Parts: sequence; C-alpha cells; structure tokens
Amino acid sequence: MYDNLFNNLSKSKFRSKFKLTPKDVEYIHSKGFNVIESHARDFIAKRIAPAYIPNDGKQTPMRGHPVFIAQHATAACCRGCIAKWHKIPEGVSLSKSEQEYLVSIIMEWIIRQTGSNSSL
Repeated sequence: MYDNLFNNLSKSKFRSKFKLTPKDVEYIHSKGFNVIESHARDFIAKRIAPAYIPNDGKQTPMRGHPVFIAQHATAACCRGCIAKWHKIPEGVSLSKSEQEYLVSIIMEWIIRQTGSNSSL
C-alpha cells in the first residue's frame, strides 16, 4: 500500500538508519499491535497534530518507544518532515484523516519491521 513511500524513504541515509531493536519487537509483541497503534494515535494527536508546536523538530525522541523510532523512519516526527515528505502543510492543525494517515504509515512500518503478517 505504501511501497512508493517506503522505497523513497529507504533512499534517505537518515531515514533508512532507523530499525527496531529486539527489545522493541519484544515490547510490541507483549503489548499487541492494537495497543501500539493506540500509542501512535495518542502521540500524533498530542505531539504532531497542533498547528503550532513550541519545540517542533525536537518533540519526538530518537528512542524510548517503537512508535518514536517509526516516526523518524517514516518522516512523521515533526511538521517540517511531514511537510517535506508527505506534503501536509505546516501551520495548520492536522485533520483526523491526516492523523490517521500518519498512524497508518507508522503502523505499516512497524509491521514490516517485525516481520508480522498482520495488516491494517
């Protein structure tokens, strides 16, 4: 579904360096994909969706949760990256459908990283 996007992201030296660790995969399997998706939805709504984010570009940690890693890998980490890679403009609140789009690419990346046969 997102093959073109993931192909383009794989060509970025920065984006392609992000991988889930065995500990991240274990966490995902212990929580389940539905819980991880809920976390992704919450992180996007609170940290990414507002029109203006005081610490934009620094609000998504590079580690600490599989969703954070996925956000960097999929360029869903800050409004600047989202504008560049996903053509969703900065300075306006994300719509529910834009938020769901970002959650879906994050979850697709996570599923691909875990080698799961799950599909969204």
